[in-house]
Amino acid sequence: MAVRLNDDASLLQIVAVGNPVLRRPAEPVDPAVIVTSDFQRLIDQMRATMVAAPGVGLAAPQVGLGIRLAVIEDAPERWVDLDPRTLAERERSELAFTVLVNPVVERVAEAGVVTFYEGCLSVPGYAGAVERARTVRLSALGADGEPFSAIYTGWPARIVQHEVDHLNGDIYVDRVAIRSLSTVENLANRRGRPIAELAEELGFTLSRDQAGPG
Repeated sequence: MAVRLNDDASLLQIVAVGNPVLRRPAEPVDPAVIVTSDFQRLIDQMRATMVAAPGVGLAAPQVGLGIRLAVIEDAPERWVDLDPRTLAERERSELAFTVLVNPVVERVAEAGVVTFYEGCLSVPGYAGAVERARTVRLSALGADGEPFSAIYTGWPARIVQHEVDHLNGDIYVDRVAIRSLSTVENLANRRGRPIAELAEELGFTLSRDQAGPG
């Protein structure tokens, strides 16, 4: 499948919801091709596209490629509009640039679930609250083609689950609490508000731990 480039040849065209590639399970990547120059260039282009968007993750189906490849990265410069309380509530911490090839994610059930707002580069203009596992175990191949495993908690775990969903043909709106759906402008006007307040205002349900007693 051809990759469509923007005028800047280092950037890839992000496809929007409604494109069938976003709804098909992606095909596994042959480990032997990971170290080839073409695949390494694709990784570089996906990273550049993610940063320019800007985003904290990008899956190959989002650039029109039905293969099990994603890139993730989150750094403090992305948090300039977030206060310390919000960062702590979301358990948002620095996530080094990581390449995920053929990833497999396992929920850590004993860590529970949490609900927070998330958006998607393929669904521009909107955000919604999604319940996800607080902690996950990830197994994947890295940019060097070697297998690795890691445990992610909080916001990094959310990023991983969001991107792996893309590789399975799923989009966050499939999991969203419908009454939470908001334009990014309306959500920005509520920046800094606890998720429990937003849930009460809009009438959607949080996990028991977040909702508190009662």
